Amino acid sequence: MSDALEFERLAELHRQGVLNDDEFGRAKAKVLGAGTGNTASSAPPIAVALNSLRRSRSDRWIGGVCGGIAQLTGLAAWIWRIAFTVLLCAGGGSLVVYLLLWLFVPEE
Repeated sequence: MSDALEFERLAELHRQGVLNDDEFGRAKAKVLGAGTGNTASSAPPIAVALNSLRRSRSDRWIGGVCGGIAQLTGLAAWIWRIAFTVLLCAGGGSLVVYLLLWLFVPEE
């Protein structure tokens, strides 16, 4: 259904009293969001957070990965550095994760 037809249908429901002013406003906003292809509001919060992950330029020792994760989560970067170091000593899996993040996460 086109946006114009959808707006006309919503306006008719509003005139008939089926939709109050607040419901009419939310419905219009929803139609406008769907019409522009804006899918960020329908994406899960974790996906939105991961898409905002960037490597830090200012808080970095090697690649800025821990600084970027710190900006995203609100934890201090030194906590992330210790976590990566402990996991590196416990089996080395964090080295692979760090390298992948360094390669695929863009800089801010």
